Amino acid sequence: MTTTDATPALRTWFSYMDSDDPDRVLGMITDDFRMSIQFSRGEGASAEFVGDREGLVAYLAQREKSTLVHHIDVGSRVDDVELVLGRTTRGGDFEASFNATASLDATGSLRRLLICRTPELAFD
Repeated sequence: MTTTDATPALRTWFSYMDSDDPDRVLGMITDDFRMSIQFSRGEGASAEFVGDREGLVAYLAQREKSTLVHHIDVGSRVDDVELVLGRTTRGGDFEASFNATASLDATGSLRRLLICRTPELAFD
C-alpha cells in the first residue's frame, strides 16, 4: 500500500532533488535546520554529509543533477514527522534503496532531515 499522500514535504523535496534545479530545497528549510545524509556506494564505501544550511549547500554542490529518480514506495506521517521508504533509479534501473525522515515545523518547513541510502538492499 502506498501512502505518499501523507508525506507532501518529502515528496516535494525529492521532486526538487530530481529536477534541473535541486537548489529549490533551500527554500524548504528552517533557520535551525540540521541534517545527516548517510550515503553508501556499496561494498563498504560510504560518506556522511552533515550540517545546517551550509552543509546542505555543500551536499548539493557535489551531487549529480538530473541523473537519479527518487521513487517513494511507502510513506507515513506521525505528528510533525514524515517517514518514507523508497528507491532511486538511474536510466530506469535500480540504483539504491533509501529511508528518509523529516521533522517539520508548523508551516511544513523541514527542521531536521535524516536520509540513509544503500545499493546493497532492495525492498522488492
